[in-house]
Amino acid sequence: MTTDSMRARIWTNRRVASETGDFRVLVVDDNENAADALAVYLQYENLDIQTAYGGKQAVEIAAVWTPHLIIMDISMPDCDGFEAALMIRGDDRINHIAIIAFTALDESEVRRHLTDHEFDAYCQKGQPPSRLVTLLRHLLA
Repeated sequence: MTTDSMRARIWTNRRVASETGDFRVLVVDDNENAADALAVYLQYENLDIQTAYGGKQAVEIAAVWTPHLIIMDISMPDCDGFEAALMIRGDDRINHIAIIAFTALDESEVRRHLTDHEFDAYCQKGQPPSRLVTLLRHLLA
């Protein structure tokens, strides 16, 4: 396994489909500038994008908007990405949503904190955006 593959890869077999071909993606990061910048970039991929600036807000938006996929930062105050992902997995209305862990933490550190299959993929921040888009496309059937 190469170092690059450890910085961005799929962890589960979950795939999400859209009846219309349009995909909703929720970008979650407590750094508002980072979330907004990623959201703008992803809009060029013909995705319907919303942002959340923390874990609690992510869960609230997910319950109402029901995105197909969430790009979840991990290190956030109050409600981190692990807690938010567990809340989403625990809600039968939204537990089907694919979630990518998008963090500066290395893969082994993220895996060490998992309880189950909270995340479907992992992408380390600092990778070219094209790697994240490749993961997105793989999860969005």
